[in-house]
Amino acid sequence: MGFSLTGAHVIFFIAAVIVAGTVSGVFIAVTMNVTTSLQNRGDRVKEQLDTDFAIINDPNIIPMTGFYYVFYVKNIGGAKLTTSNQTFQVFIDGELISSADYYFGNTSIPTEGVTTLYVNATLASGDHMLRIVGPHAVDKDFLFVK
Repeated sequence: MGFSLTGAHVIFFIAAVIVAGTVSGVFIAVTMNVTTSLQNRGDRVKEQLDTDFAIINDPNIIPMTGFYYVFYVKNIGGAKLTTSNQTFQVFIDGELISSADYYFGNTSIPTEGVTTLYVNATLASGDHMLRIVGPHAVDKDFLFVK
């Protein structure tokens, strides 16, 4: 004797349950991957939004200390900024300033804190553009007069 109609239905039912379980497992794995990806991207966006600073000098009066121009950088973001020649790049009039020719007064800036940036550069009289590029490629431009 062969299988009855009920036996065939049981086999098809078990196969359908196995296929449904496999499909739901795939959907769960894909959903978890998408969720993790969105969470990581959200964390990166949050870090970028928390990273912000401003140059707060008077553009008409740039103080000097020895051979260094003094600029004041204020942290206006939501996180502490580490200030070093590896985390910040300085440009004046589109020219990259060598990391040996600038330094910060402090190693970090707390939220709403201010630090000094000392830049050794030879500038002619007239208008100049300072650009500071910080963490997460956040940059600020500052037009000043020497």
